[in-house]
Amino acid sequence: MLTCQKTFSDIPFAHRQHHHDGHCAFIHGHNWNITVTFGCHHTDTNGFVVDFGKLEYLRAWIKTNLDHACLFNHSDPLRENIVSGAPKVWKLYLLPNCSSEGIAQHLYSIFDPMVQKETAGRAFIISITITEDSKNSATYTPVSSQ
Repeated sequence: MLTCQKTFSDIPFAHRQHHHDGHCAFIHGHNWNITVTFGCHHTDTNGFVVDFGKLEYLRAWIKTNLDHACLFNHSDPLRENIVSGAPKVWKLYLLPNCSSEGIAQHLYSIFDPMVQKETAGRAFIISITITEDSKNSATYTPVSSQ
């Protein structure tokens, strides 16, 4: 298997960990990096796992959904109160778990089908690493990585 990595850098968005017993329970933001590790068993005609210049579909998804967004867990009991009444000041993105670990797992579920579709099943995602402010990171790798 061959692999390569692409990092999408300095994506500003906020989140709130409503179960946290400390400062992470407050809405707070970071500059995030998303590092995608791609894999394949056979390269394309250029010898690439994926063509980095043709990943606009991932960049566009990130810009539309995460750039300057506020991420909340589906289960956050205050989410509706926080965002209601001011819809033009929030770019809301909901997911099961907005921890770094949860974001990595969620993005895998979104990005892997996109990559497989764009490469006709030739390439796939091995892992996704989310980095918070270049200090903390979490990686999701599915149990049955291709």
